[in-house]
Amino acid sequence: MFEKLTSILESYIGIGVPGCDCTVAYQGDIVYRRRFGDAENAPFRYNIYSCSKPITCTAALQLYEKGLYRLDDALADYMPEFGDMTVGAGDDVRRAEHPIRIRDLFTMTAGFSYDLWSPALRKAREETAGRCPTRETMRYLAKEPLCFEPGEHWNYSLCHDVLAALVEVISGERFGTYVKRHIFDPVGMKESTFSLPDTELDTLAEQYRYDHENKSFVNCGKQIQGYKLGTEYESGGAGCISSVSDYILFLEAMRKGDILISRETTDLMAENKLTDSQIKSYWYNPVYGYGLGVRCPGPGAGPDSPVDFGWDGAANSYLAIDRTHAVTVFFAEHVLNAPNQGRGEVYPCALEELGLK
Repeated sequence: MFEKLTSILESYIGIGVPGCDCTVAYQGDIVYRRRFGDAENAPFRYNIYSCSKPITCTAALQLYEKGLYRLDDALADYMPEFGDMTVGAGDDVRRAEHPIRIRDLFTMTAGFSYDLWSPALRKAREETAGRCPTRETMRYLAKEPLCFEPGEHWNYSLCHDVLAALVEVISGERFGTYVKRHIFDPVGMKESTFSLPDTELDTLAEQYRYDHENKSFVNCGKQIQGYKLGTEYESGGAGCISSVSDYILFLEAMRKGDILISRETTDLMAENKLTDSQIKSYWYNPVYGYGLGVRCPGPGAGPDSPVDFGWDGAANSYLAIDRTHAVTVFFAEHVLNAPNQGRGEVYPCALEELGLK
């Protein structure tokens, strides 16, 4: 069993990917776990980048379940600096007509960009002496004009970084501390963190950036590339360090439900929230929609459409949670701009190997 999946993963090594790591769980049991290339013997913690997002959204949904906010609440009710936003660019900047709602943070429809070197964030780095504490950094981000009216479009952005700061405001705890106490510790994720000291960088796998022009893999340093704005910044959108063995515990908890959040809240998370207008700007695979921070079955899903929800990350990590077939999958490598954009092959291949497709 899993010969085809193994062949796919070995093919990545065959095109020069230094290493990759994959696990599949079925009905609560790990039925496949293999490491290839350098990953066979190297440290096996990774920068999982945007696979951080489902963790951040789960943390925020825990607070939602406690009735501490509503999805349609204005963000400015909790973070006042977002109460007087502007929209536009250059000389064409005007006051926003609509408030940012908390649901806009989950659904990437708030109007933010992913410009990590915007004037406001440059100023945050300068004025905090390179620390950029998560909550404080949002006060700078709020001074940056939005790309569009809140709720108007879908745009991949810093929305979930703002959501992490909102968790800090509502919980009264530093984001990484909250996640450790309420997600990592309860499911036994001992190798995961949003705040890795530089002294522990040696516990990470080597990280590479693929140079498409020269067709080469360049070691770019183990630390988070770009998304860690400062020494105290905990990026809800891209800042988690984890391992395949740790992350599958999170996925299984989400699949089973009533462990981190209820099954009903998971249903809410995993159903499409984009309007017909918003989904026009959604560039992910068209068979999917977008829920509260995750890809999910699209609004026109049919009997042959995917039933999983999940996301993927900049260094080529990928997750899938399939409650229908009781399958979860996590794949990781450590290559930015990777040439193998086939990580999405892993989940459907696992279903096929298990006789579920």
